This record gives sequence, structure tokens and C-alpha cells, in this order.
Amino acid sequence: MNSTIGEQHLSKTAYVYVRQSTLAQVRHHQESTERQYALRSKALDMGWSEPSVQILDRDLGKSGAQITGREDFKTLVAEVSMGQVGAVFALEVSRLARSNLDWHRLLELCALTDTLVIDEDGCYNPADFNDGLLLGLKGTMAQAELHLLRGRLLGGKLNKARKGELRFPLPVGLCYDEESRIVLDPDEEVQGAVALVFRLFRETGTAFAVVQQFAKAALRFPKRSYGGAWNGKLIWGYLTHSRVLNILKNPSYAGMYVFGRYQYRRQINPLGEVRKQTHPVPMADWRVSLQEHHEGYIDWDEYLKNQERLEKNRTNGGEMILSGPAREGLALLQGLLVCGQCGRALTVRYTGNGGIYPCYLCNLLHRDGLASKGCMSFRCDLLDAAIAREVLQALQPAELELALAALDELQARDHSIGRQWQMRLERAEYDAALAERRYQEVDPSQRLVAATLERRWNAALLHCEELKQQAAEFQRQQSRVATQEQKAKVLALAKDLPQLWHAPTTQAKDRKRMLRLLIKDITVEKPAPKQLLVHIRWQGNACTDLTLQLPANIADRMRSPSAVVDQVRDMARHLQDTEIAEQLRQEGQSSITGKPYTASMVQWIRFRYRIPPPTLKKPVEITVHQTAKHFGVSDNVVYYWIQHALLQARKLHAGSPYWITLNETDEKRLRDWVRNSSRIRTTSSTLAEEGAL
Repeated sequence: MNSTIGEQHLSKTAYVYVRQSTLAQVRHHQESTERQYALRSKALDMGWSEPSVQILDRDLGKSGAQITGREDFKTLVAEVSMGQVGAVFALEVSRLARSNLDWHRLLELCALTDTLVIDEDGCYNPADFNDGLLLGLKGTMAQAELHLLRGRLLGGKLNKARKGELRFPLPVGLCYDEESRIVLDPDEEVQGAVALVFRLFRETGTAFAVVQQFAKAALRFPKRSYGGAWNGKLIWGYLTHSRVLNILKNPSYAGMYVFGRYQYRRQINPLGEVRKQTHPVPMADWRVSLQEHHEGYIDWDEYLKNQERLEKNRTNGGEMILSGPAREGLALLQGLLVCGQCGRALTVRYTGNGGIYPCYLCNLLHRDGLASKGCMSFRCDLLDAAIAREVLQALQPAELELALAALDELQARDHSIGRQWQMRLERAEYDAALAERRYQEVDPSQRLVAATLERRWNAALLHCEELKQQAAEFQRQQSRVATQEQKAKVLALAKDLPQLWHAPTTQAKDRKRMLRLLIKDITVEKPAPKQLLVHIRWQGNACTDLTLQLPANIADRMRSPSAVVDQVRDMARHLQDTEIAEQLRQEGQSSITGKPYTASMVQWIRFRYRIPPPTLKKPVEITVHQTAKHFGVSDNVVYYWIQHALLQARKLHAGSPYWITLNETDEKRLRDWVRNSSRIRTTSSTLAEEGAL
């Protein structure tokens, strides 16, 4: 027995740690696995009893570069930290950890708890300086070895990738031939499905619209399985939005060989564990990119246009990008308008009862606190109608050409979808014929096998018949251009673009798509409160300028005409409101709402435009306030005198002021009243006046 091993070590548990980095090593390098399990016999030979030797092998197939996911290593560290381990057995120290952080932490715990580390080379006590120094050096060499191995492997992969010879799993629609060259999938149904994705994206402009078209046509999309029993087999299913995005972003479909599109980044999660996450690499930083390396479904220019379109379609990218996807809603110019004042994109807000009145507005500066109010805001209908007229006028010379192109496009789309259904039926018929041949070739005496094959044959026949019915139903409902009569209708409708544009069956999304084919952007200025200056920039960079007059506000439209206001101002000098209204009715004039004028309407006009009432007061008449000042009393006393007929006063109508006429008799009587009254207090000026008298 080794002198380093004492009774205190043999009384504790000995752990045999078994680990290999990958599942492939576990499967193909079984000799290494057997050698690690053989350490149990070594522990027994060194003096540990059978029950005290434990094997930790749950970390088989996991890398030792980090502690994440290695549950048995965590168990080992926990047991060592509690002083319950006498020795740790490993084939070599790299099996325990290839990270200096994890390795030195384990060594420090072993030194504190007097735990031995035993490998094929010997027995070490981490508490001993020389042994600890040697173990630390071994751990450093293990991490360095991992770095060197990774560098060699990556260098070899990179060198092979630069020649375009490094093989990696190809996306569906591409495969390797006998000479390891990348070629199109020989299955025509697979080729047709992938090509249809690019065709529909070219027509619709959005990935989600491609998914909708596949679902509407009840088409399937393939997925190739890699690894396991299903390696290399095709699995048909529904097309998803993520699959469409992956197809559009994969440069392999454009005939480019790329290495280094993604890279791993190590990050620390909230639990303190180091994890690797895959992140995309910008196109300029791809390590290898070989154009025209193999045959593709699209060319490189179309691939770049697809990436630009996908970037414009994003709605979560922060600042709004012009010319995004055509969306639902009544605002036809959504995503095309630019504010001529701040240069930002105009947004859409739906107002009115239930949000049925869209309007364009630019209030980003106001929202950010950089301006006291927004740049502009106006209703959509006027500008949308003006732009539509310009577009229809621009398309008028090319109506016949557009009609023929639309007809060809519809025919090509129908042919592509019909071809997919045809190939799907051919595959189902082949499966049924194959099931029949297998049933015919079986030995009749093998009744159990024959019964199983017969059930499979019947299921294949039923599936084939069901597909035929679905294909017939789809062709009956979805076929667009099948007969000469339908072709004639398409030509007649396409030749009359205004009718097609204003047809109730034409959706707003389709109109927006037509606009985006012709218009790049529209800059809007507002030089006057009710005026728009519009600059249209077409796709060919030609420009057109328009000037539009916005309708007046509802308050301005309901305001009385200036001629009527001037007439009321002239008549108010000598006529009452009722007399003015009567004269306006006699002249046949009516209000802006078509109603005859009334005294209340005339009164509102005088109030709104500050027209003074007519001056009908006699020279000898004075007002209530003048009378109160004359007698040195308050206005309430004067009103009391008027109510009790102590003064001669008159008023034109209810609400008009009193006009008072004073004679000598009334003045003498009221002065005596004021002098003898104990409740009325006169002002000092009045008393002085009476004393002078």
C-alpha cells in the first residue's frame, strides 16, 4: 500500500469519476471507458472496501471545459467539501476538469479536507506542496491541451472550408452527390416546394404571407432528418414562419458556400453558470464565403434583395423603416411618407367612432419633449386619393403590358401549385404500389406478416384516394385561370386599372402592394395651415410635386359668412336683434346649416364678433350707474326706486339696460329720501355737494 494512503483515507468513501467529452467517444472509444471503470479494481487493491468505492458516471458524453451540466462533478465537489471523501480516482486529471477554475477549486477543497487525488501516474496529496504543485501543473497542461486540440481541429476545418470541401448538414433542397459536391435535391417535389417559397416571397414580400399561401393551398413542406435511425430521410409537414425565415436567410440557396455564419459566445446566467449561446455573425465577418460554388435556387442579387426586404419588414427594430410590408388598414400610404420638417417617418392614427377615420401624423419630436407640438397631422383620404390618381395616370400607357404580365403570373402560380399537388399524388401512388409489391412478394404461409402488409397496403390506398379528392377539391375552388373565359375576364379587368383599383373586392393590402411597386417614398411639407406640398419619388428616382388644399375645420365650415357678419354690423347700429333677423329672412338669407335667421342667431353673431348693441338712448336719459353716482347711493338703491316706480325708466327688451329720465320733482323727492333715510349711506362727494348748495 502507498505510504501516502492512511487509515483516515481508507475509512472514507473513494469516488471513481468516469467521463468522456462526447457521446461519439462513448460509443466508439469503449476502451477508454473500460479503463476508467477499471479504476474501481485499483481502489480495491489499494485497501478500500467494496461498499466504500462509488462510481460517478453520469457525466459521460459531457465536456469538461465547464461545470454546467456535469451533475456528478458537482456531487463530487460537494462531498469533498464536507470531508466525506478519502480519495478521488480518475484516469487522468483532464477527466476531472479542463478548466483551471474548476480544477483549482477542487484541489483547494481536497487540500483542506485531506482528500487524495489518484490517477494512472500516482497518488497525490494536494495538501503537500510538491504534490499540489504537480497537480496544478497537470491541470494547466490539461487546459492547454484542450486549447491546442481545439486550435488544430478548427484550423483543419477552416483550411478545408476555404477550399469549399468541408461538409456540414445542408438545408432541405440541397444534398451531396457521390463526389461530395453540393447539388439540388433530386426529388422534384422537394425542389418545387423550395422554389415555391422564393417565388411566393417575391410576389407577396413577407415571410408570413408565404406561410399563408402554403396553408391556403394545403401544401406540404419537407424537412430532412439528421442523426439517429431517421438520418437522411424526408419528413413532410406544415411550413412555419421560422422555416421560411431560415430559408430566406440561408446563402446556400443562392449558390454560396459559407463558413462562419454563427459563433458561440460564453455568457454567465443568473445562476452563475457559464453557458454557450449561438449568435449570428454579420455578413462582412463571415470567415469563408465562396460565390457561385454550386447551383442554387436564386442568384446572389435576389438574395441581397430578400435580406433588404426582411430588414424593412421588421417592426421591432427601433426607428421605423420606410416602405415596410403592406399591412391591413385604410391608410394606403403607410410606411411611405416622410416628414419634410424633421425627416422622420409619418405614422398612422385611427380616430373617430371606433377608429374608422385614419390620419397621418408626425409627433415624435413632441413625444420626446424636443418640440412643443407635432410637425403635422392631416386626414388620409385627400392625400390617398391624390396619390392614387397619380399612380393610375402613370400606369395608363402600360395597361396592356401589365394585363399580360398579370395573366402570365397567375398562370405560372397555378401551374406551380398544381405541379406540387401532382407530385404529391405521384408519391402517394408510388407508396401504394410499393405496399402492393411487398404484399405480393410475401410468403402466404407467413399469415401474420401478410396481414400486416395487407393493412399497410389498404392504408396506402385510402391515403392515395383521400389525396385525389383533396386535389380535385382544391383545383375546383382555388384555380384562377383555367378556361378561356376566365382569361378573357382577367384581361378585361386588368386593362381597366381604375375599375380594378376601386373594386370592392380589391383589398387595401393589395392597393398598398401596387403602390410600393411604383413609389419609393413621399415627402410631405406643410407650408401653410391648410396646404400640403407633396414630393413623390418613384422607383426610377423620378420626382413629381403636388400641391393639395386641405378642407377647413368644422368650426370654420360652420362659421357665418363674412358678408352676413358685415351686414349685421351695419344694421346693428340702429336696429334690434329681432328686426335684423326679420330683415335677413325677408331677403331670403339663411344660416350655414340652411335654417332661417332668428334673434338668438343674430345675438350670437354680435357676441362672437363683438358687435355693440344699437345706440337708442335719448340725450336726456342716463344709466343706472350714472343715477347712483348722482345721488351718491349704490346701484341696488336705484333698482329699488325703479321697481317701486319712483323713477321714470325704460328698457327696450328683456336683458337690455334701463334708461332713466330725471325731472326736478323726482330729483328733489329722492334727495330728501336719501337725506332722511337711516339705512342709505351717501358718499362724501354727495354730502359736500349738498353743503355747497
